[in-house]
Amino acid sequence: MNNSLIQALKHQHIETPSWGYANSGTRFKTFPAPGAARTVWEKVEDAAEVHRLTGIAPSLAIHIPWDKTQDWDKLEKFAQERGISIGAVNPNVFQDEDYKLGSIAHPDPRVRAKAVAHILECIEIMKVTGSRDLSLWFADGTNYAGQDDLRSRKHRVRDSLQQIYAALPADKRMLLEYKLFEPAFYYTDLPDWGTAYAHCVALGERAQVLVDLGHHAQATNIEAIVAFLLDEGRLGGFHFNNRRYADDDLIVGTSNPLELFCIYAELVQAENGADEQLKTTAHNVAYMIDQSHNIEPKLEAMLYSVLNCQETYAKALLVDYQALRQAQQAGDVLGAHRILLDGFRTDVRPLLEEVRQEMGLPADPIQAHRQSGYQEKVARERGTQAGGGGFPT
Repeated sequence: MNNSLIQALKHQHIETPSWGYANSGTRFKTFPAPGAARTVWEKVEDAAEVHRLTGIAPSLAIHIPWDKTQDWDKLEKFAQERGISIGAVNPNVFQDEDYKLGSIAHPDPRVRAKAVAHILECIEIMKVTGSRDLSLWFADGTNYAGQDDLRSRKHRVRDSLQQIYAALPADKRMLLEYKLFEPAFYYTDLPDWGTAYAHCVALGERAQVLVDLGHHAQATNIEAIVAFLLDEGRLGGFHFNNRRYADDDLIVGTSNPLELFCIYAELVQAENGADEQLKTTAHNVAYMIDQSHNIEPKLEAMLYSVLNCQETYAKALLVDYQALRQAQQAGDVLGAHRILLDGFRTDVRPLLEEVRQEMGLPADPIQAHRQSGYQEKVARERGTQAGGGGFPT
């Protein structure tokens, strides 16, 4: 096997989300899962188990106040003892009664100040836990024409983001997420990558765009968005999931695996190209899962998510990009298409089994999880808890 390919696979990093281990649901129903994590400490334990089995999920994204604790130093140490770290910090400015008409775009300056204060609190948490990324998503928007002045909302958003950016330490980043719709259906204050990009450019180089795969209109070419943001040095990270219709938060790679492959192909080309600035941007991209596992087993679903990313990355690494560029420059339409899809069609499972063997990991992490007794153990210890239903988007 090619040594550089093996090393790339060994150093892959997929961040799992704390909310993916807890009970969650739709607006219709939450189905309680036996052994679902009830506290941030249990979420750390579950994330550590996923990393133990895969070797490529060494950090856990947290959501505040869902994961709030009185002792962040203790939590950081607790995570380190289990072989993982605390990753992106996600503020919650959409579940408080005050945020009915928005948070940082709200007409009332008191509410905007409250939202900004909460995000500044999250920056303080980042300082203690060593987190690099502040991951921002806002439910702000309107449902009716004339409900609010659109340009005024833009100015409020910009002013609030400027306050937040000014408080970021030099070694931290702001990742700005966008969403086409939901819960606002007439207008969303951050509806697309272009709006997020414009705000980031106005803020500074440590403000970058976060791409959630579920936050686009049907048939949107997400890999083209990825290519553009990479080239502009503004691609900060991903929230990996999959969708059939909207923001379904399904397991990544289950609904449209070719889309995921094309995204990874853009990233691999940037990582291995000659442009040093492009390489730096690509190597700093944060790969994060953002999914709501409502009917499937929590840990097994998370394992599928991580492993689907691993398999797709391996396929993208196997593409003959030199031949691809030659075919592209020669105008060989179908030749170029075939070269790219040769990578997509490659069965990389034997390769990944060899890589895991070298890393001292089980050849089949999902089977190892099923045989480990971990799920039965946490089900006995934690029981089945009603509640949940909230998850970030």
